[in-house]
Amino acid sequence: MKIDAAKAVLAAAFLTVFWSPVSAADDRRKVQVERNSERVMPFSMDATMHRFVPTPGGGVQTVTVHDGDRKQVSLVRSHLRKEASAFAHGDFGDPASIHGGAMPGLRALHAGAKRIAIRYADVPNGASISYATRDPALVSALHAWFKAQVGDHGAHATMKM
Repeated sequence: MKIDAAKAVLAAAFLTVFWSPVSAADDRRKVQVERNSERVMPFSMDATMHRFVPTPGGGVQTVTVHDGDRKQVSLVRSHLRKEASAFAHGDFGDPASIHGGAMPGLRALHAGAKRIAIRYADVPNGASISYATRDPALVSALHAWFKAQVGDHGAHATMKM
């Protein structure tokens, strides 16, 4: 009888973790973010990986193409070049249209854009944007923004600490 009770507890725990309304809501959000991403980003999410590396003074966002497909690499570079320019002017409209205007860090980044050095660079099979600031509140906003993107993009993104 003990074994059956233990199995029942494990089954209930499994259902709570994997079939809870929060999990379903998270899944719906990821689907919506992927749809929004397809409208904003010209490259294939399945062909790329977004990497976010927080640093003490900001961070680095890199997008690389898994197989080095030249067309995808060109699309990544063009998009990130455009985004870096927009971000430097305080325009975070594309991330807001993908993740929502209440995305963590977004409001602070928009308001403090003039205090963030934003640099675009080509990297092998992709591109990167680096962010640097001496303002601790903006560093925190960048890190929160990175974490939110990784959470929303699921398997298409990672964060290295």
